[in-house]
Amino acid sequence: MLSNAHESFLDRCSRFVQRGWPSHCVLCGARNVADSAVDRYCAACDRALPRLPPRHCRVCAIALESGDTCGACLDRPPRYDSASAAYAYAFPIDALIRAYKYGGDLTLAPVLGAALADAAAGEVDAIVAMPLSDARLRERGFNQAHELARHAGRRLALPVLPNACRRVVDTAPQASLPWAERSRNVRGVFVCDVDLAGKHIAIVDDVMTTGATLNELARTLKRAGAACVSAWVVARTQRDELPGFWV
Repeated sequence: MLSNAHESFLDRCSRFVQRGWPSHCVLCGARNVADSAVDRYCAACDRALPRLPPRHCRVCAIALESGDTCGACLDRPPRYDSASAAYAYAFPIDALIRAYKYGGDLTLAPVLGAALADAAAGEVDAIVAMPLSDARLRERGFNQAHELARHAGRRLALPVLPNACRRVVDTAPQASLPWAERSRNVRGVFVCDVDLAGKHIAIVDDVMTTGATLNELARTLKRAGAACVSAWVVARTQRDELPGFWV
């Protein structure tokens, strides 16, 4: 996890970039779209964003035609109790997340973190960011989920627990695996070092695809005493992109 000094440095760099260049839309480049770090879309791009459909599963956030819980969650309820997402994982949000996560564009962290916070549902006691393995953290230089959690926590006045959980096994990236292998790939990879008895915890991550990693971390949090676990993500992959397995 990043130190307080490292986090402060990243914040100063972000503020310096924002002061040094005119405020512009992060998608089309239109200038003077907003005065704050979190309002970075022009009106036209904002209207075009792929927001999550209003009717979706209350548990896993997959789009629904009817009802409030999808068949998969009824058949096999996941370990997390609910999921919230700001957007469907589609263009151009998918491109922004890749630029942030893999391109290291940390100026997008407050933008995406604010969207996640605004979509978050339910009252929680604290936020836990999806942990990275030490090897992945060294490779990337930052934990994208932790940066999102910091900005969301500030916006919602919620504590972030940076050292509550650790990823103790460095596995293959989920995105590189077939859908059906993802649950097995993350089994037993997390440990929780704090007592969460009776707490409602929100897990923050960038994207939810099958939900396997969120499910495993929720399992770990509940073993540590958490009474309820919510998943808060920037974007949720929708049914058209999934081959029938998403929990």
